[in-house]
Amino acid sequence: MKDYETFLNRKNEIMMSAGIEGDLTLNPKLYDFQRDIVRWALFKGRAAIFADCGLGKTIMQLEWAHQVHLYCGGDVLILAPLSVTEQTKREGQAFGIAVQVCESQADVVPGINITNYEKLAKFDATHFKGVVLDESSILKSFTGKVRTAIIDAFRGCRYRLACTATPAPNDYMELGNHAEFLDVMSRNEMLATFFVHDSGNTSKWRLKRHAEDIFWQWMAGWSVFMDNPKSLGYEVTGYDLPPLNIHEIIVDGDIAIDEALTLTERRKARKDTLDLRCQAAADLINASDDQWLVWCDLNAESQGLYDRIEDSFQVRGSDKAQYKMDIMSEFSDDLVKCLITKPSIAGFGMNWQQCHKMVFVGLSDSYEKYYQAMRRCWRFGQDQPVDVYIIISAREGAVKSNIERKETDAKKMQEATIEYTKEITKNNLKQTARMVTPYEPEVMMSLPDWEEFYESA
Repeated sequence: MKDYETFLNRKNEIMMSAGIEGDLTLNPKLYDFQRDIVRWALFKGRAAIFADCGLGKTIMQLEWAHQVHLYCGGDVLILAPLSVTEQTKREGQAFGIAVQVCESQADVVPGINITNYEKLAKFDATHFKGVVLDESSILKSFTGKVRTAIIDAFRGCRYRLACTATPAPNDYMELGNHAEFLDVMSRNEMLATFFVHDSGNTSKWRLKRHAEDIFWQWMAGWSVFMDNPKSLGYEVTGYDLPPLNIHEIIVDGDIAIDEALTLTERRKARKDTLDLRCQAAADLINASDDQWLVWCDLNAESQGLYDRIEDSFQVRGSDKAQYKMDIMSEFSDDLVKCLITKPSIAGFGMNWQQCHKMVFVGLSDSYEKYYQAMRRCWRFGQDQPVDVYIIISAREGAVKSNIERKETDAKKMQEATIEYTKEITKNNLKQTARMVTPYEPEVMMSLPDWEEFYESA
């Protein structure tokens, strides 16, 4: 046992800071907790900010990128979901930080540049001194080939930042994607060091019980977890979530819920009740004067909703990028009454606190997509109770119960993660917050002539 602890301690190499030190003048519009996190992330050089929705990850990553540019004089690239690029530019303007939206390397300007993940191949990664992954959990949604391409492209980049609210929505092992991107430890090495393979399930790894403390010390060495600034001792106002009201509408309530349906049977039930679900959503929205956000998963659902809902716009995967950004910007400005889209298109990163009515016309099995989509409106800064309507078939009951189970598991994991890392994170942020510019004397110190002193004595 002692030999094993020695082995773990040897593997527990907290990432050496490779970043920017000194008394930095950060954006005065940052809250204290945001300022401390940015200063810490700059000091680390390669770090992750795992902060919940509405805590200001965008302004933190923009200020981080701005300081990297000022420090090294090179350009910084932000990779983000397509839906978020224009919003990031607008938020940058509000904080006095210029952001260039780019289609390819030819569009890059000195300073901060942003593009969507799918366009990475059009850029020269070696040109950039710093890189930010916005909504970095999206990495696991890509194929292994693309995820590896992103990690490999920036392996030589000194300054790296990853930001997301859901780094590991269902499993700690998913944290390995971030560790590998930041060059802290490869995903396979992380699993071998801190986890054990579950013999009952070949795809599952569980944290070794006797390695828990060391694992969380290691995590806190390169990442910050935060659900609310108050949990880390910050006294701030405005960071209280409004009430969340979940309403369930079952369109074929006379049919008994069958939890044992196969995936194929659930898909058939979803197609069979498509018209009923779309009409139920339309009846709800057409009778209201509020702004609505409608989530669907099938193209046929999107079209059915668009045909039935008055003053609605749909954003589909096949739409041109500029159209998608224009419609979502208009929705942000409350110029669109009803937006119909998919979580895979707009479920990550958008700040839609102006809207407090939402409909899911059916559910997929992905808890992360459901959580992220819901948090577009139910987030810090929302000043209204949020109503979420879930319209499903009774035969989809297994999907809903599966999402609820994952939600319970994810909450437990988030609470445990924050509890484990809270004290270490507090100390880390306080240490970097107290950093000052190194003393650099400008007047030469003169010393007495001791030999002359002793002779006169």
